Amino acid sequence: MEEIDLKDFLNYLIKFIPAIVIVTILAIGVTFFYDTQIKTPLYSTYTKVLLMQDNASNNSSATLNDVSANQKLATTYSEFVKSRLVLQQVIDKLHLDYSADDLAKNVNVTNVTDTQVLKITVTDPSAENAQKIADTTTTIFSKEITDITGIDNVKPYEVAQLPSEPSNNTLKRDIAIAAAVAIFGVLAIAFVIFYFDDSVKYGEDLEKKIGLPIAGKIIKSNIKARKGREVDELMVQKYPKSAVSESIKALRTNLQFSSVDSGFKTILITSSVASEGKSFVSSNLAISFAQSGKKVLIVDCDLRKGRLHRVFRLPNTLGLSNLLADDITKYGKYIQRTGISNLYMITRGAYPPNPSELLGSKKNRILIEKLKTKFDIIIFDGAPCNGVTDSVIMSTIVDEVLIVTRDSSTAKSALESTKEMLQKVSAPIAGVVMNNVSKKDASYYGYYGDGERSHSH
Repeated sequence: MEEIDLKDFLNYLIKFIPAIVIVTILAIGVTFFYDTQIKTPLYSTYTKVLLMQDNASNNSSATLNDVSANQKLATTYSEFVKSRLVLQQVIDKLHLDYSADDLAKNVNVTNVTDTQVLKITVTDPSAENAQKIADTTTTIFSKEITDITGIDNVKPYEVAQLPSEPSNNTLKRDIAIAAAVAIFGVLAIAFVIFYFDDSVKYGEDLEKKIGLPIAGKIIKSNIKARKGREVDELMVQKYPKSAVSESIKALRTNLQFSSVDSGFKTILITSSVASEGKSFVSSNLAISFAQSGKKVLIVDCDLRKGRLHRVFRLPNTLGLSNLLADDITKYGKYIQRTGISNLYMITRGAYPPNPSELLGSKKNRILIEKLKTKFDIIIFDGAPCNGVTDSVIMSTIVDEVLIVTRDSSTAKSALESTKEMLQKVSAPIAGVVMNNVSKKDASYYGYYGDGERSHSH
């Protein structure tokens, strides 16, 4: 059984707070409506009878054995009160719309502990009927016992009172129970989801669990697209003071400090599966380096489904696949200006029949060496690792590899698989980039500028 980290679970519970509030309010509302509008009010009242000694023994002192015998007799009399003989007469006398069996369900007889007293309790939707049924049942029971046994030893001494309030008015108790069930129900569901949730989540001790350093955390953006247009993903360019842009810049700084001695020029950005946000991270990280004064080239080496040309709104007529099939000394005509100062791009080009072979070719290695002489930083937007080997091949050519994961989305098993694939070829893994992290979760980013409104990358 997997060990549960209480701190991780409590952090995970934060996202369930709205659900707990909503479900609790609904549960209380439904309970209140049921108790006040649907639930039938019931009224209860009771009589008490005393079981006396046999008349023949009136002149002698009652012994303990006599008391014990009468207490045992009380159990027998309790059953007799609810007999058809008694209850059918009650029904006939009061003209009740009950069968004897139905009425028996509304009559409860108890022997008051350590006494010779029987308490006959009657419950009914009508307060008046409850009182009449209790008194009439007691009267008929007393008469029938005397007729059958010939002993007049049942003495009613407390008549039924007219109940003023329903006996089943349990609104406060029911609301408390409903609220408790709602809260603990949501908590139980949250625990089950947490326990079986294999996704990588911000706030966990990821470095310990995954065995890879966290290179950066990218804040989830809240910027809305303009009507009729797609959201501009180049956040660092368009919203330079937003929280997401600041987190991209923090990633850039982390990379620079982590390799202050060794230095780096080429970075491969990959992910475990699609839709983790690697192209978003690649694009904005490239812009961030360009803004710092570096001459940057971003290369789309996802030759199967690369989309950087759409992100930067550039043509994809001639790209990396075309270049690798051509004379690589002519790479100049394949490099496009992005419109952003210091930032250039090679798009993916036409879809080739052999992406892995092209990326693993000697021509590609030579090309990268040539490009390194022309640019300060080259960022390669690679294909996801699980399913194809394109990025695994590329990881052996570059200086640094970043693995992008999506908060609460990427499966730990998928990330573990990616890590193992890259480690088998001794890839220079710089760490994991946690993408789409909630601003609330990453509280220490609170000082970043606003300027945002709903878009997730």
